[in-house]
Amino acid sequence: MEEINTELSSAHDVKILLCYLLDKLNRPVSEKQLYEIVLDSRVINYFYYTESIEALLENGSISKQNINDVDCFVLEEKGRMGATYFNEYIPYHFRRRILKAALMFYAKLRRESETEITITNTHNGCELNCIIKDTSYDLMRISIYAPDRDQAEVIKEKILLNPAEFYTKVITYALNNREEEPDVNV
Repeated sequence: MEEINTELSSAHDVKILLCYLLDKLNRPVSEKQLYEIVLDSRVINYFYYTESIEALLENGSISKQNINDVDCFVLEEKGRMGATYFNEYIPYHFRRRILKAALMFYAKLRRESETEITITNTHNGCELNCIIKDTSYDLMRISIYAPDRDQAEVIKEKILLNPAEFYTKVITYALNNREEEPDVNV
């Protein structure tokens, strides 16, 4: 069985892949966001990443622009052309992994912006206050008890994985809830 490389092994390939990603995203990406996406994809190591970003900035394939007080990378026409003409040189599994990492990253940001969860220490544990929002109103406000901070953090992480599903399951449970029937066989 042939082993698939887990990382790109040349700065040239990394430059093409970064331009490909910025082209597919079709929007400015903050320095922090791009680095997190690259890190999550496990396709590019740090040294090739920094070398490639510097080279892309230097050759005008990307530019750094301050947008709303955040430094962002913007794909320039030269980088767009490079991504279009040379992306086939990068194996599909690398392109798919980095694009998937980016889409998952932005989905996570969206979920986090639609969900507010605060954890407050109480005298006997922690209270999670969760608000799941829609565009113009709150869908649900719920408080959940956890015996300690660690468990509260786990509950928070689980809710943030898929807030819409959490909301749906709570509503489904509420709609299907029935009055407890006494056990007459006692």
